[in-house]
This record gives sequence, C-alpha cells and structure tokens, in this order.
Amino acid sequence: MRYSLDQLEIFSAVVSAGSFSAAARQLRRPQSTVSTAIANLETDLGMELFDRGTKIPTLTEAGRRLLREVSEVLDRCLDLEHHAHSLNQGVEPALTLAIEIPYDALTQPLAAFAQAFAFVDVEIRHPLDGDVSALVRQGQAQLGVAFSQPNYPRELGFVQLGKLVMSHVAAGGHPLARLDSVSFAELHRHRRLAFSAHSEGLPSTEYLRSPRCWRAESYLALLEMTRAGLGWATLPRRLVRGEIERGELVELRLEAYPHTDWLVGVDLLWNKSAPLGPAARWLRDELARSKISERDSAGHPTTF
Repeated sequence: MRYSLDQLEIFSAVVSAGSFSAAARQLRRPQSTVSTAIANLETDLGMELFDRGTKIPTLTEAGRRLLREVSEVLDRCLDLEHHAHSLNQGVEPALTLAIEIPYDALTQPLAAFAQAFAFVDVEIRHPLDGDVSALVRQGQAQLGVAFSQPNYPRELGFVQLGKLVMSHVAAGGHPLARLDSVSFAELHRHRRLAFSAHSEGLPSTEYLRSPRCWRAESYLALLEMTRAGLGWATLPRRLVRGEIERGELVELRLEAYPHTDWLVGVDLLWNKSAPLGPAARWLRDELARSKISERDSAGHPTTF
C-alpha cells in the first residue's frame, strides 16, 4: 500500500506537536489512530521515522531528512487547494496589461497584486504604435496604463494616476550639453531620438520636431542611443535620473521653459462595456490608489 496524504499530515503534526499524544489532541483523533498512521507510513517508506527508545519519540536521521520533503508536499497541496478555491470564486486565471510608461512606476501595486492573487498569470504588452486605448477597447488587454490622451472613446473608463516629469537630455559630450540655455532652433539643428509610441502624440511635441529623427520601440534602446551621443531625447526623468547624477547625460534647459518641468499625465484605462473579473477589479482599484509620484527639478518628492 502506498502512503497517503493523511499519513503525511499526521507525521507533520507529530513533529510539530512534539509527541503522538499531543498530535492526537491537536488533530482531535484517538492516539491509536495517530500511532497506526505513523507505523503504516514507516512500513510504506521502508524505514523508521521516529526513535522510540526515548520517553518522547524523536526523529531519526532519515525522519529529519524526509520531513523536508513532506513539508514541501503539504505546501504544494495547500497551493492546489488555494488555486482551486480561486477558480471556484470566479477569479480569472490570467490578465493582460498594456503599459507604455516605465514599469518601475508600477512595481509596488504589481507586487501587492502578486501577493493577493498568486495564481493569476499576468502578461504585459507594450504596443509598438502606442495605442494602449485600442488594446483595451478591443479586449486584448483588461487594463491599460498610458500617457494621457484627449477624447477617449465612450466605452473607455479612465482615471489619472499622476504625472511624469519628462527630461530633455543629451550625452555629456554632445554639443547641446555645453549650452546653458537651449532654444527650439538649437534642438532642431541636431538629431532627435524619439520613442516610437508617442513621438508625435504628447503635449508640446510639435515644438520638438527635428528634420532628422531616429525612433526606437523601447526606452532602453533609446537610452543607449542617447548615451552614445547619437542625438538628444525626451525621456521620463525617473528613467534617466541615475545617468544624470553620474554625468553620463545632461539635462537640457530649454529657453521656453526656464523654470517649469514638462509634465505629462498618466491614465489608467479599462473597458466599461466588458465587466472586469475580481482580479482585474482589485488591480484597477490598487493602481488607482497608488498615485504616481515624481521628484521635481530640485529633487523634492512630488505627488500630482
């Protein structure tokens, strides 16, 4: 006969309680039942788990080693039960998020979600054309986090999570980095490096156009191109703060905005016509509570 899950649970209870009698009281079973279960388990495994030569049975070396395996089996069984309970409660097995801002702005709510819904898989999509709202509207993503846009379709719900400070930067050796103040005309004389998803769609980007423009579909690629001196770029300050502090990048001070940070709103989107499941609703509410915070040009924490 093979050992049973019940035998493993009794074995763990005996070790935890310290004796057969204490385990029997804890499990509310006759001590004879506990003793028989342990004896049968030892027979099934072909070894003694407890040294009965002492007043209080103690684990043998084999028992100590197998206890680790037993604990893992029982933990996995609990996971199975929790997973089944989650599915029975109607929790969706997977979620798709569409995100076009730096992911570090969302790590805290996502970490909380991972704790609350351990069995829900998450796929994060980064639309190359920057149209997060289209993915949400078409049902390809349950939630979207994107730079604010005017005139969302009627079926989309949204709430602003905050604002990101955008920095105009160039490599330390770039000609623009030597200027105390940079005009739009000066920007236009040099190659612009733009994030493909929103190179023309953010507020005030009409002032940043250049006859020469290279585009990249990821922030990391754009950051590396900027560090290599291939041109100037407009990037979220939280993404380049370390490079600025180390002197690898220089924040350009635009003549037209001498004392003002360039702020861009960030919205959380969902489809009102497609009801969200329990996990998606929880994450939507958690994201809405976790306002995106930034630091202003003086380095002071700011929440918008």
